[in-house]
Amino acid sequence: MENSTLSTNVETQYLSHRIKFAILLTLQIPSIIISLLIFLYFFTHQSIFYIRQNQALLVLLIVNFIQVTFDLPMVIHFNRLGYISPATNAYCKWWTFLEYSLNGTNEMLMATISIQRHILIFHANLFNNRLNRYVFHHLPLLICIIYPMIFYIIIILFDTCDGTQWNFYANICGLANCYMVYEKSLATFDWVFNNGFPIIVITLADVSLIIRVVRQRLRRHGSVSWKKQRRMTIQLLSVSCLYMIAWFPGIIVAAIQYLVSPTFLLDIQVEYIFYLTYMICLFIPWICLGLFPEFIKWIWKNVTPRKTSSNIVKPLQKSSQ
Repeated sequence: MENSTLSTNVETQYLSHRIKFAILLTLQIPSIIISLLIFLYFFTHQSIFYIRQNQALLVLLIVNFIQVTFDLPMVIHFNRLGYISPATNAYCKWWTFLEYSLNGTNEMLMATISIQRHILIFHANLFNNRLNRYVFHHLPLLICIIYPMIFYIIIILFDTCDGTQWNFYANICGLANCYMVYEKSLATFDWVFNNGFPIIVITLADVSLIIRVVRQRLRRHGSVSWKKQRRMTIQLLSVSCLYMIAWFPGIIVAAIQYLVSPTFLLDIQVEYIFYLTYMICLFIPWICLGLFPEFIKWIWKNVTPRKTSSNIVKPLQKSSQ
């Protein structure tokens, strides 16, 4: 009886890995292609780059592109095999460092963009001053990139564990970093400050932005045009909603584990819930298709064949005959 149950579990897990492998690989390819096209569009249309809200979105796209091209292949490779290969301490350290630092950078960038969007909509004149542009725009984005890298270099790459804590049959080596297993206070700080707090900021910023835009709309005599408010608000909400959908289930489960039961949905969290975070890097390029209507026109213009003068003259010559 136990052998049949074990065999069923192994078959179920194998099928789960194959399904996740197929889904991730299918979504990864178009995500890479669309991202490359967006980068090419920004490169060939530099006037788009000088729009301030587009600069932050471009940074966000670059971070997600790095995740989908460097981090996600390791996830796909694991699901293809069903186990970690190579099963070494160095590989797991590198994988978790890449995973955590990119996720942290991603969330913090989105939280910063959500706050900056309030300034861009309601206090755009603040960025007319060069010092203010550096303090309120460039510097926060730079901190969002540098801080997670330094933090995880220290606590992951410089840890002193021998590597026996890793699970070589679970995604991201079972998330069994040295500090996650042996330093619960640091693990709690990491989860609350680097993962939970940015999502809360994103949520509060979105809700307050909706309220401010609606109030501005009702007054009908604000200094900011409704067309600009609507465009920038939809742009923010369409991206930030993806972050909330991807992160809220994991944050809620982690809170229950911390406050009630450490084993609550633990297997489901590692095998399924954590995979929701990959929705961000996979679907953000698709969302950007709707954020930049000029980009879609540019693609259509370059994809569709152009009618040359010779193609027009020939039918005319035939009809005259």
